[in-house]
Amino acid sequence: MGKLFGTDGVRGVANLELTPELAFQLGRAGSYVLARHEASKRPRILVGKDTRISGDMLEAALIAGICSTGADVLMVGILPTPAVAFLTQRYQASCGVVISASHNPLEDNGIKFFGPSGYKLPDELEEEIEELVLAGTQELQRPQGEDVGRVYLVAEARNNYLDYLISCYSLDRNLAGITVVVDCANGAAYSTGPELWSRLGAQVIAINNYPNGVNINERCGSTYTEGLRRAVVEHKADIGIAYDGDADRCIVVDERGNELDGDHIIMICALDMNSRGELNPPLVAATVMSNIGLDIALRRENIQVAGCKVGDRYVLEKMKESGALLGGEQSGHIIFLEHATTGDGLLTSLKVAEVLRRSGLTLSELARGLEKRPQLLVNLRMENKDKILAHPLVQEALKQAEERLGEWGKLVVRPSGTEPVVRIMAQGPEQYLLEEVIAEIKQSIERAQA
Repeated sequence: MGKLFGTDGVRGVANLELTPELAFQLGRAGSYVLARHEASKRPRILVGKDTRISGDMLEAALIAGICSTGADVLMVGILPTPAVAFLTQRYQASCGVVISASHNPLEDNGIKFFGPSGYKLPDELEEEIEELVLAGTQELQRPQGEDVGRVYLVAEARNNYLDYLISCYSLDRNLAGITVVVDCANGAAYSTGPELWSRLGAQVIAINNYPNGVNINERCGSTYTEGLRRAVVEHKADIGIAYDGDADRCIVVDERGNELDGDHIIMICALDMNSRGELNPPLVAATVMSNIGLDIALRRENIQVAGCKVGDRYVLEKMKESGALLGGEQSGHIIFLEHATTGDGLLTSLKVAEVLRRSGLTLSELARGLEKRPQLLVNLRMENKDKILAHPLVQEALKQAEERLGEWGKLVVRPSGTEPVVRIMAQGPEQYLLEEVIAEIKQSIERAQA
Protein backbone atom coordinates (compact mmCIF):
# COMPACT_ATOMS: atom_id res chain seq x y z
CA MET A 1 0.00 0.00 0.00
CA GLY A 2 1.02 3.62 -0.48
CA LYS A 3 1.31 6.66 1.74
CA LEU A 4 -2.43 7.28 2.08
CA PHE A 5 -4.28 3.99 1.53
CA GLY A 6 -3.81 1.20 4.04
CA THR A 7 -5.42 -2.23 4.02
CA ASP A 8 -8.83 -0.66 4.62
CA GLY A 9 -8.92 2.75 2.94
CA VAL A 10 -7.47 6.02 4.25
CA ARG A 11 -7.46 6.33 8.04
CA GLY A 12 -6.07 8.65 10.67
CA VAL A 13 -6.91 10.97 13.54
CA ALA A 14 -9.78 13.13 12.28
CA ASN A 15 -8.93 16.79 11.73
CA LEU A 16 -5.23 16.09 12.32
CA GLU A 17 -4.18 13.35 9.89
CA LEU A 18 -7.47 12.85 8.06
CA THR A 19 -8.29 16.53 7.54
CA PRO A 20 -11.22 18.16 5.70
CA GLU A 21 -8.68 19.30 3.11
CA LEU A 22 -7.60 15.70 2.50
CA ALA A 23 -11.22 14.55 2.35
CA PHE A 24 -11.91 17.25 -0.26
CA GLN A 25 -8.94 16.09 -2.35
CA LEU A 26 -10.01 12.44 -2.03
CA GLY A 27 -13.49 13.42 -3.22
CA ARG A 28 -12.08 15.19 -6.26
CA ALA A 29 -9.52 12.54 -7.15
CA GLY A 30 -11.83 9.60 -6.43
CA SER A 31 -14.74 10.87 -8.50
CA TYR A 32 -12.39 11.78 -11.36
CA VAL A 33 -10.66 8.38 -11.44
CA LEU A 34 -13.89 6.40 -11.12
CA ALA A 35 -15.57 8.52 -13.81
CA ARG A 36 -12.80 7.61 -16.23
CA HIS A 37 -13.68 3.95 -15.77
CA GLU A 38 -17.43 4.53 -16.24
CA ALA A 39 -19.38 5.01 -19.44
CA SER A 40 -21.70 7.53 -17.79
CA LYS A 41 -21.02 11.20 -18.58
CA ARG A 42 -22.26 12.27 -15.14
CA PRO A 43 -21.00 9.94 -12.40
CA ARG A 44 -23.02 9.29 -9.25
CA ILE A 45 -21.14 8.66 -5.99
CA LEU A 46 -22.99 7.10 -3.05
CA VAL A 47 -21.81 8.33 0.38
CA GLY A 48 -22.54 6.88 3.85
CA LYS A 49 -20.99 7.22 7.31
CA ASP A 50 -20.98 5.98 10.88
CA THR A 51 -21.91 7.97 14.01
CA ARG A 52 -18.58 9.65 14.83
CA ILE A 53 -18.75 13.37 15.55
CA SER A 54 -16.12 13.99 12.86
CA GLY A 55 -18.28 12.29 10.23
CA ASP A 56 -20.31 15.41 9.41
CA MET A 57 -17.17 17.48 8.88
CA LEU A 58 -15.49 14.93 6.62
CA GLU A 59 -18.73 14.19 4.77
CA ALA A 60 -19.19 17.88 3.91
CA ALA A 61 -15.64 18.18 2.62
CA LEU A 62 -15.78 14.92 0.68
CA ILE A 63 -19.08 15.83 -0.97
CA ALA A 64 -17.79 19.29 -1.91
CA GLY A 65 -14.82 17.65 -3.63
CA ILE A 66 -17.04 15.22 -5.51
CA CYS A 67 -19.45 17.88 -6.69
CA SER A 68 -16.59 20.14 -7.79
CA THR A 69 -15.72 17.64 -10.53
CA GLY A 70 -19.29 17.51 -11.84
CA ALA A 71 -20.28 14.23 -10.19
CA ASP A 72 -23.57 13.87 -8.30
CA VAL A 73 -23.79 12.55 -4.74
CA LEU A 74 -26.33 10.09 -3.34
CA MET A 75 -26.38 10.65 0.45
CA VAL A 76 -27.57 7.67 2.48
CA GLY A 77 -26.58 9.01 5.92
CA ILE A 78 -25.68 6.77 8.85
CA LEU A 79 -25.64 3.17 7.67
CA PRO A 80 -23.39 0.12 8.08
CA THR A 81 -20.39 -0.15 5.76
CA PRO A 82 -21.83 -3.27 4.03
CA ALA A 83 -25.03 -1.30 3.36
CA VAL A 84 -22.95 1.19 1.35
CA ALA A 85 -21.46 -1.70 -0.64
CA PHE A 86 -24.92 -3.15 -1.32
CA LEU A 87 -26.55 0.17 -2.15
CA THR A 88 -23.75 1.11 -4.55
CA GLN A 89 -24.87 -1.83 -6.67
CA ARG A 90 -28.56 -1.26 -5.98
CA TYR A 91 -28.49 2.31 -7.32
CA GLN A 92 -25.93 1.58 -10.04
CA ALA A 93 -23.58 4.24 -8.67
CA SER A 94 -20.13 4.81 -10.13
CA CYS A 95 -18.71 4.07 -6.69
CA GLY A 96 -19.57 4.09 -3.01
CA VAL A 97 -17.70 5.86 -0.22
CA VAL A 98 -18.05 5.19 3.49
CA ILE A 99 -16.71 7.51 6.19
CA SER A 100 -15.82 5.29 9.13
CA ALA A 101 -12.94 3.94 11.19
CA SER A 102 -14.81 0.73 12.06
CA HIS A 103 -13.80 -0.54 15.52
CA ASN A 104 -11.12 2.13 16.02
CA PRO A 105 -11.38 4.78 18.78
CA LEU A 106 -13.57 7.86 18.44
CA GLU A 107 -10.67 10.15 17.49
CA ASP A 108 -9.97 8.17 14.32
CA ASN A 109 -11.93 8.22 11.11
CA GLY A 110 -11.51 6.84 7.62
CA ILE A 111 -12.59 7.06 4.01
CA LYS A 112 -13.07 3.85 2.05
CA PHE A 113 -14.13 3.39 -1.58
CA PHE A 114 -16.23 0.64 -3.16
CA GLY A 115 -16.40 0.05 -6.90
CA PRO A 116 -19.70 -0.11 -8.84
CA SER A 117 -19.90 -3.87 -8.22
CA GLY A 118 -19.85 -3.34 -4.44
CA TYR A 119 -16.36 -4.75 -4.03
CA LYS A 120 -13.53 -2.72 -2.50
CA LEU A 121 -11.43 -0.92 -5.06
CA PRO A 122 -8.48 -2.90 -6.45
CA ASP A 123 -5.01 -1.71 -5.48
CA GLU A 124 -4.32 -0.15 -8.88
CA LEU A 125 -7.31 2.20 -8.65
CA GLU A 126 -6.45 3.19 -5.08
CA GLU A 127 -2.91 3.92 -6.24
CA GLU A 128 -4.24 6.07 -9.08
CA ILE A 129 -6.37 8.09 -6.64
CA GLU A 130 -3.45 8.41 -4.26
CA GLU A 131 -1.08 9.65 -6.96
CA LEU A 132 -3.56 12.34 -7.94
CA VAL A 133 -4.03 13.50 -4.34
CA LEU A 134 -0.30 13.64 -3.67
CA ALA A 135 0.37 15.49 -6.93
CA GLY A 136 -2.49 17.94 -6.26
CA THR A 137 -5.94 18.03 -7.84
CA GLN A 138 -5.89 21.70 -8.84
CA GLU A 139 -5.66 20.87 -12.53
CA LEU A 140 -8.66 18.53 -12.56
CA GLN A 141 -11.83 19.70 -14.29
CA ARG A 142 -13.94 22.36 -12.58
CA PRO A 143 -17.30 22.54 -14.37
CA GLN A 144 -19.53 25.57 -13.95
CA GLY A 145 -23.23 26.38 -14.04
CA GLU A 146 -25.56 23.44 -14.44
CA ASP A 147 -22.60 21.07 -14.77
CA VAL A 148 -21.65 21.36 -11.09
CA GLY A 149 -22.56 18.21 -9.16
CA ARG A 150 -25.80 17.93 -7.19
CA VAL A 151 -26.54 16.24 -3.86
CA TYR A 152 -29.54 13.92 -3.47
CA LEU A 153 -30.75 12.49 -0.15
CA VAL A 154 -31.81 8.85 -0.63
CA ALA A 155 -34.46 8.47 2.06
CA GLU A 156 -35.40 4.90 1.16
CA ALA A 157 -31.81 3.56 1.31
CA ARG A 158 -32.16 2.19 4.84
CA ASN A 159 -35.31 0.21 4.06
CA ASN A 160 -33.83 -1.09 0.81
CA TYR A 161 -30.93 -2.53 2.78
CA LEU A 162 -33.14 -4.08 5.47
CA ASP A 163 -35.46 -5.56 2.85
CA TYR A 164 -32.47 -7.19 1.18
CA LEU A 165 -31.20 -8.67 4.43
CA ILE A 166 -34.62 -10.13 5.19
CA SER A 167 -34.71 -11.66 1.70
CA CYS A 168 -31.50 -13.53 2.63
CA TYR A 169 -33.32 -15.31 5.48
CA SER A 170 -34.06 -18.74 4.02
CA LEU A 171 -36.46 -20.33 6.51
CA ASP A 172 -40.24 -20.48 6.13
CA ARG A 173 -40.85 -19.58 9.79
CA ASN A 174 -39.62 -16.40 11.39
CA LEU A 175 -37.72 -15.93 14.65
CA ALA A 176 -40.76 -15.73 16.92
CA GLY A 177 -39.92 -17.24 20.30
CA ILE A 178 -36.25 -16.32 20.12
CA THR A 179 -34.91 -13.62 22.44
CA VAL A 180 -31.90 -11.67 21.21
CA VAL A 181 -29.81 -8.98 22.88
CA VAL A 182 -28.28 -6.64 20.30
CA ASP A 183 -25.25 -4.49 21.17
CA CYS A 184 -25.11 -1.76 18.52
CA ALA A 185 -21.78 -0.26 19.69
CA ASN A 186 -23.45 3.18 19.51
CA GLY A 187 -22.49 2.94 15.87
CA ALA A 188 -23.84 2.62 12.36
CA ALA A 189 -26.25 -0.24 13.22
CA TYR A 190 -27.94 1.60 16.09
CA SER A 191 -31.29 1.56 14.28
CA THR A 192 -30.94 -1.05 11.52
CA GLY A 193 -29.71 -3.74 13.93
CA PRO A 194 -32.69 -3.80 16.31
CA GLU A 195 -35.18 -3.27 13.49
CA LEU A 196 -33.87 -6.25 11.52
CA TRP A 197 -34.53 -8.59 14.43
CA SER A 198 -37.91 -7.02 15.22
CA ARG A 199 -39.09 -7.41 11.64
CA LEU A 200 -38.17 -11.10 11.77
CA GLY A 201 -40.32 -11.61 14.86
CA ALA A 202 -37.65 -11.98 17.56
CA GLN A 203 -38.00 -10.43 21.00
CA VAL A 204 -35.30 -7.74 20.96
CA ILE A 205 -33.38 -6.14 23.81
CA ALA A 206 -31.18 -3.41 22.31
CA ILE A 207 -28.22 -1.95 24.19
CA ASN A 208 -25.72 0.77 23.26
CA ASN A 209 -28.13 2.05 20.63
CA TYR A 210 -28.11 5.75 21.54
CA PRO A 211 -25.14 7.29 19.73
CA ASN A 212 -24.20 10.85 20.67
CA GLY A 213 -21.24 11.29 18.34
CA VAL A 214 -18.62 10.49 20.96
CA ASN A 215 -19.62 7.11 22.46
CA ILE A 216 -19.04 4.87 19.41
CA ASN A 217 -17.20 1.64 20.44
CA GLU A 218 -16.84 2.98 23.99
CA ARG A 219 -16.69 -0.12 26.22
CA CYS A 220 -19.23 -1.80 23.98
CA GLY A 221 -19.62 -3.61 20.68
CA SER A 222 -17.64 -6.50 19.21
CA THR A 223 -14.36 -5.52 20.90
CA TYR A 224 -15.85 -5.26 24.40
CA THR A 225 -18.59 -7.81 25.12
CA GLU A 226 -18.77 -7.75 28.94
CA GLY A 227 -22.01 -5.76 29.03
CA LEU A 228 -23.59 -7.95 26.35
CA ARG A 229 -22.65 -11.16 28.16
CA ARG A 230 -24.24 -9.89 31.36
CA ALA A 231 -27.39 -8.78 29.51
CA VAL A 232 -27.82 -12.17 27.80
CA VAL A 233 -27.76 -14.00 31.13
CA GLU A 234 -29.95 -11.40 32.83
CA HIS A 235 -32.66 -11.55 30.14
CA LYS A 236 -32.30 -15.32 29.63
CA ALA A 237 -31.77 -14.62 25.93
CA ASP A 238 -31.09 -17.28 23.31
CA ILE A 239 -28.36 -15.27 21.62
CA GLY A 240 -26.43 -12.05 21.97
CA ILE A 241 -25.07 -10.09 19.01
CA ALA A 242 -22.30 -7.48 19.19
CA TYR A 243 -21.63 -5.33 16.13
CA ASP A 244 -18.69 -2.98 15.77
CA GLY A 245 -18.84 0.74 14.93
CA ASP A 246 -19.58 0.28 11.24
CA ALA A 247 -21.29 -3.13 11.60
CA ASP A 248 -19.14 -4.98 9.09
CA ARG A 249 -18.31 -7.53 11.76
CA CYS A 250 -20.09 -9.24 14.63
CA ILE A 251 -19.33 -11.42 17.63
CA VAL A 252 -22.02 -13.64 19.17
CA VAL A 253 -22.72 -14.67 22.76
CA ASP A 254 -24.39 -17.96 23.65
CA GLU A 255 -27.26 -18.42 26.11
CA ARG A 256 -24.78 -19.02 28.94
CA GLY A 257 -23.01 -15.72 28.39
CA ASN A 258 -19.96 -17.17 26.61
CA GLU A 259 -18.39 -15.15 23.78
CA LEU A 260 -18.11 -16.92 20.43
CA ASP A 261 -15.74 -15.31 17.95
CA GLY A 262 -15.41 -15.46 14.18
CA ASP A 263 -13.85 -18.94 14.26
CA HIS A 264 -16.95 -20.28 16.04
CA ILE A 265 -19.22 -18.50 13.57
CA ILE A 266 -17.36 -19.91 10.57
CA MET A 267 -17.54 -23.42 12.01
CA ILE A 268 -21.24 -23.22 12.90
CA CYS A 269 -22.23 -21.86 9.48
CA ALA A 270 -19.85 -24.10 7.51
CA LEU A 271 -21.09 -27.30 9.16
CA ASP A 272 -24.70 -26.27 8.58
CA MET A 273 -24.11 -25.34 4.92
CA ASN A 274 -22.15 -28.55 4.33
CA SER A 275 -24.88 -30.74 5.87
CA ARG A 276 -27.37 -29.25 3.41
CA GLY A 277 -25.07 -29.56 0.38
CA GLU A 278 -24.64 -25.78 0.11
CA LEU A 279 -20.90 -25.63 0.81
CA ASN A 280 -19.64 -26.48 -2.64
CA PRO A 281 -16.70 -26.87 -2.73
CA PRO A 282 -16.35 -28.08 0.90
CA LEU A 283 -13.92 -25.31 1.71
CA VAL A 284 -13.72 -22.11 3.76
CA ALA A 285 -11.21 -19.26 3.69
CA ALA A 286 -9.70 -18.15 7.01
CA THR A 287 -6.76 -15.96 7.96
CA VAL A 288 -3.51 -16.95 9.63
CA MET A 289 -4.98 -15.59 12.89
CA SER A 290 -7.62 -18.33 13.04
CA ASN A 291 -7.26 -20.92 15.78
CA ILE A 292 -5.88 -24.32 14.87
CA GLY A 293 -9.01 -25.73 16.49
CA LEU A 294 -11.05 -24.44 13.55
CA ASP A 295 -8.99 -26.50 11.09
CA ILE A 296 -9.40 -29.60 13.25
CA ALA A 297 -13.17 -29.18 13.65
CA LEU A 298 -13.77 -28.69 9.93
CA ARG A 299 -11.43 -31.42 8.73
CA ARG A 300 -13.40 -33.92 10.80
CA GLU A 301 -16.23 -33.24 8.34
CA ASN A 302 -13.90 -33.21 5.32
CA ILE A 303 -14.04 -29.42 4.99
CA GLN A 304 -10.74 -27.83 4.06
CA VAL A 305 -9.41 -24.45 5.23
CA ALA A 306 -7.69 -22.16 2.73
CA GLY A 307 -5.36 -19.82 4.64
CA CYS A 308 -4.71 -16.18 3.78
CA LYS A 309 -3.31 -12.92 5.13
CA VAL A 310 -5.23 -10.86 7.69
CA GLY A 311 -7.79 -8.45 6.25
CA ASP A 312 -11.18 -9.04 4.68
CA ARG A 313 -9.86 -7.98 1.27
CA TYR A 314 -7.44 -10.92 1.44
CA VAL A 315 -10.18 -13.26 2.63
CA LEU A 316 -12.23 -12.21 -0.39
CA GLU A 317 -9.26 -12.72 -2.74
CA LYS A 318 -8.73 -16.23 -1.38
CA MET A 319 -12.45 -17.01 -1.71
CA LYS A 320 -12.49 -15.94 -5.36
CA GLU A 321 -9.28 -17.83 -6.05
CA SER A 322 -10.40 -21.07 -4.34
CA GLY A 323 -14.13 -20.97 -5.06
CA ALA A 324 -15.02 -20.86 -1.34
CA LEU A 325 -18.50 -19.51 -0.58
CA LEU A 326 -17.75 -18.79 3.09
CA GLY A 327 -14.76 -17.11 4.66
CA GLY A 328 -13.79 -14.78 7.43
CA GLU A 329 -11.66 -13.65 10.32
CA GLN A 330 -11.53 -14.46 14.01
CA SER A 331 -12.44 -10.80 14.65
CA GLY A 332 -15.91 -11.38 13.20
CA HIS A 333 -15.55 -10.23 9.59
CA ILE A 334 -17.47 -12.99 7.81
CA ILE A 335 -18.24 -13.06 4.07
CA PHE A 336 -21.13 -15.03 2.60
CA LEU A 337 -20.22 -14.67 -1.05
CA GLU A 338 -23.63 -15.71 -2.38
CA HIS A 339 -25.19 -12.77 -0.55
CA ALA A 340 -22.60 -10.02 -0.06
CA THR A 341 -19.41 -8.54 -1.50
CA THR A 342 -17.87 -7.70 1.87
CA GLY A 343 -18.14 -8.60 5.55
CA ASP A 344 -21.61 -7.81 6.91
CA GLY A 345 -22.26 -8.11 10.64
CA LEU A 346 -26.04 -8.00 10.31
CA LEU A 347 -26.09 -10.68 7.63
CA THR A 348 -23.68 -12.84 9.63
CA SER A 349 -25.78 -12.65 12.79
CA LEU A 350 -28.87 -13.48 10.75
CA LYS A 351 -27.22 -16.60 9.33
CA VAL A 352 -26.22 -17.75 12.83
CA ALA A 353 -29.82 -17.30 13.97
CA GLU A 354 -30.96 -19.37 10.98
CA VAL A 355 -28.80 -22.28 12.13
CA LEU A 356 -30.11 -21.82 15.68
CA ARG A 357 -33.72 -21.98 14.46
CA ARG A 358 -33.16 -24.76 11.94
CA SER A 359 -31.21 -27.08 14.24
CA GLY A 360 -33.30 -26.71 17.38
CA LEU A 361 -30.06 -26.73 19.38
CA THR A 362 -28.78 -24.04 21.71
CA LEU A 363 -25.91 -21.86 20.63
CA SER A 364 -23.59 -23.43 23.21
CA GLU A 365 -24.41 -26.87 21.76
CA LEU A 366 -23.66 -25.66 18.24
CA ALA A 367 -20.29 -24.29 19.39
CA ARG A 368 -19.11 -27.49 21.08
CA GLY A 369 -17.39 -28.80 17.98
CA LEU A 370 -14.64 -26.20 18.21
CA GLU A 371 -12.00 -26.92 20.84
CA LYS A 372 -9.74 -23.89 20.97
CA ARG A 373 -6.02 -24.47 21.33
CA PRO A 374 -4.10 -22.06 23.60
CA GLN A 375 -3.62 -18.74 21.84
CA LEU A 376 -2.06 -15.47 22.97
CA LEU A 377 -2.35 -12.15 21.15
CA VAL A 378 -0.58 -8.94 22.14
CA ASN A 379 -0.60 -5.54 20.44
CA LEU A 380 2.57 -3.47 20.68
CA ARG A 381 2.29 0.20 19.81
CA MET A 382 5.32 1.44 17.87
CA GLU A 383 6.44 3.72 15.11
CA ASN A 384 8.75 2.55 12.28
CA LYS A 385 7.11 -0.89 12.47
CA ASP A 386 8.78 -2.37 9.39
CA LYS A 387 12.27 -1.16 10.41
CA ILE A 388 11.97 -2.59 13.94
CA LEU A 389 10.65 -5.96 12.74
CA ALA A 390 13.54 -6.25 10.26
CA HIS A 391 16.15 -5.75 13.00
CA PRO A 392 18.48 -8.78 13.39
CA LEU A 393 17.67 -9.12 17.11
CA VAL A 394 13.93 -9.33 16.37
CA GLN A 395 14.41 -11.69 13.43
CA GLU A 396 16.47 -14.08 15.58
CA ALA A 397 13.82 -14.00 18.35
CA LEU A 398 11.09 -14.82 15.82
CA LYS A 399 13.09 -17.73 14.43
CA GLN A 400 13.66 -19.18 17.90
CA ALA A 401 9.99 -18.74 18.80
CA GLU A 402 8.84 -20.71 15.75
CA GLU A 403 11.27 -23.52 16.61
CA ARG A 404 9.97 -23.67 20.20
CA LEU A 405 6.31 -23.75 19.14
CA GLY A 406 6.99 -26.68 16.82
CA GLU A 407 4.81 -28.41 14.25
CA TRP A 408 1.51 -27.89 16.11
CA GLY A 409 2.17 -24.26 16.90
CA LYS A 410 1.71 -21.07 14.98
CA LEU A 411 3.37 -17.65 15.16
CA VAL A 412 2.01 -14.60 13.36
CA VAL A 413 3.69 -11.20 13.56
CA ARG A 414 2.12 -8.49 11.46
CA PRO A 415 2.02 -4.71 11.38
CA SER A 416 -1.54 -3.35 11.48
CA GLY A 417 -2.66 -1.65 8.29
CA THR A 418 -4.86 0.80 10.17
CA GLU A 419 -2.99 1.62 13.42
CA PRO A 420 0.64 2.18 14.57
CA VAL A 421 0.55 -1.27 16.12
CA VAL A 422 2.30 -4.61 15.64
CA ARG A 423 0.14 -7.65 16.43
CA ILE A 424 1.90 -10.78 17.73
CA MET A 425 -0.10 -13.98 17.93
CA ALA A 426 1.21 -17.32 19.15
CA GLN A 427 -0.58 -20.67 19.29
CA GLY A 428 0.70 -23.88 20.80
CA PRO A 429 0.06 -26.81 23.11
CA GLU A 430 0.67 -24.99 26.42
CA GLN A 431 -0.16 -21.47 27.64
CA TYR A 432 3.11 -21.06 29.56
CA LEU A 433 5.09 -21.66 26.37
CA LEU A 434 3.15 -18.95 24.54
CA GLU A 435 3.80 -16.46 27.35
CA GLU A 436 7.51 -17.24 27.27
CA VAL A 437 7.97 -16.82 23.51
CA ILE A 438 5.90 -13.61 23.44
CA ALA A 439 7.97 -12.19 26.30
CA GLU A 440 11.18 -13.00 24.44
CA ILE A 441 9.92 -11.31 21.28
CA LYS A 442 8.84 -8.21 23.22
CA GLN A 443 12.25 -8.07 24.86
CA SER A 444 14.00 -8.23 21.48
CA ILE A 445 11.80 -5.41 20.18
CA GLU A 446 12.63 -3.25 23.19
CA ARG A 447 16.35 -3.83 22.58
CA ALA A 448 15.96 -3.01 18.88
CA GLN A 449 14.27 0.28 19.77
CA ALA A 450 16.92 1.28 22.31
